[in-house]
Amino acid sequence: MSTTTTGKPQIIESAIKEISHIATLPEITMKVIELVEDSSSTAQDLHKLISVDPALCSRILKVVNSSFYGLPGQIGSINRAIVLLGLNAVKNIAVSASLAKLFRGGQLCPQFSAKDLWNHSVTAAAAAKLITIELKLGVGDEAFLSGLMHDIGIMVEMQYQRDKLIEAFNQVGADKEGVPSKNLLEIETEVFGANHQDFGQGLSKKWKFPAAFANVTGHHHNPLEIADGARILPCIVYVADRLSARSVDGFRLDLPDTDIDPSVLDAIKLTKDQCESISGKLSEGVADIEAMLA
Repeated sequence: MSTTTTGKPQIIESAIKEISHIATLPEITMKVIELVEDSSSTAQDLHKLISVDPALCSRILKVVNSSFYGLPGQIGSINRAIVLLGLNAVKNIAVSASLAKLFRGGQLCPQFSAKDLWNHSVTAAAAAKLITIELKLGVGDEAFLSGLMHDIGIMVEMQYQRDKLIEAFNQVGADKEGVPSKNLLEIETEVFGANHQDFGQGLSKKWKFPAAFANVTGHHHNPLEIADGARILPCIVYVADRLSARSVDGFRLDLPDTDIDPSVLDAIKLTKDQCESISGKLSEGVADIEAMLA
Protein backbone atom coordinates (compact mmCIF):
# COMPACT_ATOMS: atom_id res chain seq x y z
CA MET A 1 0.00 0.00 0.00
CA SER A 2 1.63 3.22 -1.16
CA THR A 3 1.57 6.20 1.19
CA THR A 4 1.52 8.47 -1.86
CA THR A 5 -1.81 7.14 -3.11
CA THR A 6 -3.49 6.29 0.17
CA GLY A 7 -5.10 8.83 2.49
CA LYS A 8 -4.05 9.19 6.12
CA PRO A 9 -7.26 7.68 7.59
CA GLN A 10 -6.83 4.57 5.43
CA ILE A 11 -3.16 4.24 6.45
CA ILE A 12 -4.06 4.47 10.14
CA GLU A 13 -6.93 2.01 9.77
CA SER A 14 -4.70 -0.44 7.90
CA ALA A 15 -1.99 -0.24 10.58
CA ILE A 16 -4.41 -0.80 13.46
CA LYS A 17 -6.03 -3.71 11.64
CA GLU A 18 -2.65 -5.25 10.78
CA ILE A 19 -1.49 -5.31 14.41
CA SER A 20 -4.87 -6.14 15.97
CA HIS A 21 -3.51 -9.48 17.16
CA ILE A 22 -0.84 -7.62 19.15
CA ALA A 23 -2.38 -4.28 20.15
CA THR A 24 -5.36 -5.80 21.90
CA LEU A 25 -6.14 -5.16 25.54
CA PRO A 26 -7.14 -8.21 27.60
CA GLU A 27 -10.88 -8.87 27.72
CA ILE A 28 -11.04 -8.12 31.45
CA THR A 29 -9.37 -4.73 30.89
CA MET A 30 -11.83 -3.82 28.13
CA LYS A 31 -14.73 -4.78 30.38
CA VAL A 32 -13.30 -2.68 33.23
CA ILE A 33 -13.03 0.34 30.91
CA GLU A 34 -16.59 -0.14 29.65
CA LEU A 35 -17.96 -0.49 33.17
CA VAL A 36 -16.11 2.50 34.60
CA GLU A 37 -17.16 4.73 31.70
CA ASP A 38 -20.81 3.85 32.43
CA SER A 39 -22.00 6.56 34.83
CA SER A 40 -24.52 4.20 36.42
CA SER A 41 -21.82 1.71 37.53
CA THR A 42 -20.97 1.24 41.20
CA ALA A 43 -18.00 -0.05 43.16
CA GLN A 44 -19.95 -3.26 43.74
CA ASP A 45 -20.38 -3.75 39.99
CA LEU A 46 -16.63 -3.40 39.53
CA HIS A 47 -15.96 -5.78 42.42
CA LYS A 48 -18.13 -8.47 40.80
CA LEU A 49 -16.23 -8.09 37.53
CA ILE A 50 -12.65 -8.17 38.76
CA SER A 51 -13.17 -10.74 41.54
CA VAL A 52 -12.95 -13.49 38.89
CA ASP A 53 -9.43 -12.38 37.87
CA PRO A 54 -6.94 -13.31 40.61
CA ALA A 55 -4.01 -11.60 38.87
CA LEU A 56 -5.84 -8.27 38.63
CA CYS A 57 -7.05 -8.59 42.22
CA SER A 58 -3.49 -9.16 43.41
CA ARG A 59 -2.23 -6.14 41.51
CA ILE A 60 -4.96 -3.90 42.91
CA LEU A 61 -4.15 -4.97 46.46
CA LYS A 62 -0.45 -4.39 45.80
CA VAL A 63 -1.14 -0.89 44.49
CA VAL A 64 -3.54 0.15 47.23
CA ASN A 65 -0.90 -0.82 49.80
CA SER A 66 1.95 0.89 47.94
CA SER A 67 3.39 4.34 48.54
CA PHE A 68 1.91 5.53 45.23
CA TYR A 69 -1.44 6.29 46.83
CA GLY A 70 -0.19 6.84 50.36
CA LEU A 71 -3.16 5.17 52.02
CA PRO A 72 -2.84 4.08 55.65
CA GLY A 73 -2.56 0.48 56.82
CA GLN A 74 -2.60 -2.88 55.08
CA ILE A 75 -5.78 -3.39 53.05
CA GLY A 76 -6.70 -7.00 52.26
CA SER A 77 -10.22 -6.58 50.88
CA ILE A 78 -10.72 -5.97 47.16
CA ASN A 79 -14.04 -4.28 47.85
CA ARG A 80 -12.38 -1.94 50.35
CA ALA A 81 -9.55 -1.29 47.90
CA ILE A 82 -11.99 -0.27 45.15
CA VAL A 83 -13.82 2.09 47.50
CA LEU A 84 -10.57 3.71 48.64
CA LEU A 85 -9.00 3.97 45.19
CA GLY A 86 -12.09 4.84 43.20
CA LEU A 87 -13.31 3.33 39.95
CA ASN A 88 -11.03 5.44 37.73
CA ALA A 89 -7.90 4.45 39.63
CA VAL A 90 -8.80 0.75 39.36
CA LYS A 91 -9.33 1.21 35.62
CA ASN A 92 -5.89 2.83 35.35
CA ILE A 93 -4.26 -0.06 37.21
CA ALA A 94 -5.77 -2.56 34.78
CA VAL A 95 -4.79 -0.51 31.70
CA SER A 96 -1.28 0.25 33.02
CA ALA A 97 -0.51 -3.43 33.53
CA SER A 98 -1.65 -4.16 29.98
CA LEU A 99 0.38 -1.29 28.50
CA ALA A 100 3.52 -2.48 30.24
CA LYS A 101 3.28 -5.74 28.30
CA LEU A 102 2.92 -3.90 24.97
CA PHE A 103 6.16 -2.01 25.55
CA ARG A 104 8.26 -5.13 25.97
CA GLY A 105 10.91 -5.55 23.34
CA GLY A 106 14.58 -5.29 22.67
CA GLN A 107 16.73 -2.76 20.84
CA LEU A 108 15.11 -1.89 17.52
CA CYS A 109 18.09 0.13 16.30
CA PRO A 110 20.97 2.07 17.89
CA GLN A 111 18.69 5.05 18.52
CA PHE A 112 15.68 3.24 19.97
CA SER A 113 14.47 0.50 22.28
CA ALA A 114 10.95 -0.06 23.59
CA LYS A 115 12.36 -0.08 27.12
CA ASP A 116 13.66 3.47 26.70
CA LEU A 117 10.25 4.58 25.47
CA TRP A 118 8.57 2.88 28.44
CA ASN A 119 10.95 4.59 30.89
CA HIS A 120 10.16 7.92 29.26
CA SER A 121 6.42 7.20 29.44
CA VAL A 122 6.58 6.27 33.14
CA THR A 123 8.41 9.53 33.88
CA ALA A 124 5.87 11.49 31.84
CA ALA A 125 3.06 9.78 33.79
CA ALA A 126 4.68 10.79 37.07
CA ALA A 127 5.13 14.37 35.83
CA ALA A 128 1.54 14.59 34.61
CA LYS A 129 0.18 13.44 37.95
CA LEU A 130 2.44 15.89 39.82
CA ILE A 131 1.23 18.74 37.59
CA THR A 132 -2.40 18.02 38.50
CA ILE A 133 -1.48 17.94 42.18
CA GLU A 134 0.37 21.24 41.85
CA LEU A 135 -2.60 22.83 40.10
CA LYS A 136 -5.21 21.12 42.33
CA LEU A 137 -7.12 19.96 39.25
CA GLY A 138 -8.46 16.68 40.62
CA VAL A 139 -7.73 14.70 37.44
CA GLY A 140 -4.59 12.94 38.65
CA ASP A 141 -5.70 9.46 37.58
CA GLU A 142 -6.56 10.59 34.06
CA ALA A 143 -3.32 12.57 33.77
CA PHE A 144 -1.26 9.61 34.97
CA LEU A 145 -2.72 7.27 32.35
CA SER A 146 -2.49 9.97 29.67
CA GLY A 147 1.22 10.40 30.36
CA LEU A 148 1.78 6.66 30.34
CA MET A 149 0.20 6.12 26.93
CA HIS A 150 0.94 9.40 25.11
CA ASP A 151 3.56 7.83 22.78
CA ILE A 152 1.71 4.54 22.20
CA GLY A 153 1.57 5.45 18.49
CA ILE A 154 5.30 4.71 18.21
CA MET A 155 4.59 1.15 19.33
CA VAL A 156 1.92 0.91 16.65
CA GLU A 157 4.54 1.92 14.08
CA MET A 158 7.05 -0.56 15.48
CA GLN A 159 4.61 -3.46 15.30
CA TYR A 160 3.20 -2.38 11.93
CA GLN A 161 6.33 -1.72 9.84
CA ARG A 162 9.56 -1.99 11.80
CA ASP A 163 11.74 -1.24 8.78
CA LYS A 164 9.97 2.05 8.15
CA LEU A 165 10.34 3.08 11.80
CA ILE A 166 14.07 2.32 11.64
CA GLU A 167 14.24 4.37 8.45
CA ALA A 168 12.49 7.27 10.20
CA PHE A 169 14.86 7.14 13.17
CA ASN A 170 17.86 7.00 10.85
CA GLN A 171 16.65 10.08 9.00
CA VAL A 172 15.99 11.98 12.22
CA GLY A 173 19.50 11.33 13.50
CA ALA A 174 20.68 12.06 17.04
CA ASP A 175 23.79 13.40 18.72
CA LYS A 176 25.59 11.80 21.70
CA GLU A 177 22.99 13.29 24.02
CA GLY A 178 20.17 11.69 22.04
CA VAL A 179 18.97 15.05 20.70
CA PRO A 180 17.45 14.67 17.21
CA SER A 181 18.59 16.86 14.34
CA LYS A 182 15.27 16.76 12.45
CA ASN A 183 11.56 16.73 13.30
CA LEU A 184 10.39 13.14 13.82
CA LEU A 185 6.73 13.93 13.16
CA GLU A 186 7.59 15.31 9.73
CA ILE A 187 9.84 12.35 8.91
CA GLU A 188 7.17 9.86 10.07
CA THR A 189 4.62 11.52 7.80
CA GLU A 190 7.01 11.20 4.87
CA VAL A 191 7.82 7.56 5.62
CA PHE A 192 4.47 6.19 6.88
CA GLY A 193 1.99 8.73 5.56
CA ALA A 194 1.03 9.51 9.18
CA ASN A 195 2.87 10.20 12.44
CA HIS A 196 2.81 8.59 15.90
CA GLN A 197 0.17 11.06 17.10
CA ASP A 198 -2.14 9.87 14.32
CA PHE A 199 -1.49 6.20 15.06
CA GLY A 200 -1.89 6.73 18.80
CA GLN A 201 -5.20 8.47 18.33
CA GLY A 202 -6.36 5.66 16.06
CA LEU A 203 -5.46 3.01 18.62
CA SER A 204 -7.19 4.94 21.42
CA LYS A 205 -10.37 5.01 19.36
CA LYS A 206 -10.11 1.29 18.59
CA TRP A 207 -9.79 0.60 22.30
CA LYS A 208 -12.90 2.78 22.83
CA PHE A 209 -11.07 4.99 25.29
CA PRO A 210 -12.72 8.28 26.29
CA ALA A 211 -12.16 11.15 23.87
CA ALA A 212 -9.78 12.83 26.33
CA PHE A 213 -7.21 10.06 25.84
CA ALA A 214 -7.54 10.18 22.06
CA ASN A 215 -6.90 13.92 22.29
CA VAL A 216 -3.72 13.31 24.31
CA THR A 217 -2.29 10.60 22.07
CA GLY A 218 -3.26 12.65 19.00
CA HIS A 219 -2.19 16.14 20.14
CA HIS A 220 0.49 15.98 22.86
CA HIS A 221 2.83 17.89 20.53
CA ASN A 222 0.25 20.49 19.51
CA PRO A 223 -2.35 20.75 22.32
CA LEU A 224 -3.43 24.28 21.48
CA GLU A 225 -4.90 23.03 18.20
CA ILE A 226 -7.69 21.41 20.23
CA ALA A 227 -10.81 23.35 21.23
CA ASP A 228 -10.52 25.22 24.54
CA GLY A 229 -12.73 22.84 26.50
CA ALA A 230 -10.64 19.78 25.64
CA ARG A 231 -7.11 21.18 26.03
CA ILE A 232 -6.36 20.54 29.70
CA LEU A 233 -5.06 16.95 29.55
CA PRO A 234 -3.16 17.39 26.25
CA CYS A 235 -1.50 20.53 27.65
CA ILE A 236 -0.57 18.73 30.88
CA VAL A 237 1.00 15.87 28.92
CA TYR A 238 2.76 18.31 26.56
CA VAL A 239 4.54 19.76 29.60
CA ALA A 240 5.07 16.35 31.23
CA ASP A 241 6.60 15.02 28.01
CA ARG A 242 9.22 17.74 28.07
CA LEU A 243 9.94 17.48 31.78
CA SER A 244 10.44 13.74 31.28
CA ALA A 245 12.81 14.30 28.34
CA ARG A 246 14.90 16.62 30.50
CA SER A 247 15.17 14.19 33.39
CA VAL A 248 16.00 10.74 32.01
CA ASP A 249 18.26 9.09 29.46
CA GLY A 250 15.24 7.59 27.74
CA PHE A 251 13.43 8.38 24.51
CA ARG A 252 13.34 11.95 23.19
CA LEU A 253 13.75 11.55 19.44
CA ASP A 254 10.45 13.36 18.88
CA LEU A 255 11.66 16.46 20.78
CA PRO A 256 14.37 18.51 19.03
CA ASP A 257 14.24 20.72 22.12
CA THR A 258 12.55 20.59 25.52
CA ASP A 259 11.46 24.22 25.59
CA ILE A 260 7.92 24.67 26.87
CA ASP A 261 5.64 27.00 24.93
CA PRO A 262 4.55 29.81 27.32
CA SER A 263 1.10 29.72 25.70
CA VAL A 264 0.67 26.12 26.86
CA LEU A 265 1.70 27.08 30.39
CA ASP A 266 -0.81 29.92 30.30
CA ALA A 267 -3.55 27.55 29.15
CA ILE A 268 -3.25 25.51 32.34
CA LYS A 269 -2.09 28.36 34.60
CA LEU A 270 1.28 26.72 35.31
CA THR A 271 4.44 28.75 35.95
CA LYS A 272 8.07 28.01 35.13
CA ASP A 273 8.86 27.95 38.86
CA GLN A 274 6.18 25.30 39.37
CA CYS A 275 7.73 23.28 36.52
CA GLU A 276 11.08 23.39 38.31
CA SER A 277 9.45 22.29 41.55
CA ILE A 278 7.76 19.36 39.77
CA SER A 279 11.07 18.36 38.16
CA GLY A 280 12.62 18.12 41.61
CA LYS A 281 9.95 15.61 42.69
CA LEU A 282 10.08 13.44 39.59
CA SER A 283 12.60 10.81 40.71
CA GLU A 284 10.50 9.93 43.75
CA GLY A 285 7.32 9.85 41.66
CA VAL A 286 8.94 7.55 39.11
CA ALA A 287 10.14 5.18 41.84
CA ASP A 288 6.59 4.92 43.18
CA ILE A 289 5.18 4.12 39.74
CA GLU A 290 7.88 1.55 38.97
CA ALA A 291 7.12 -0.18 42.27
CA MET A 292 3.43 -0.14 41.44
CA LEU A 293 3.91 -1.66 37.98
CA ALA A 294 6.56 -4.20 38.96
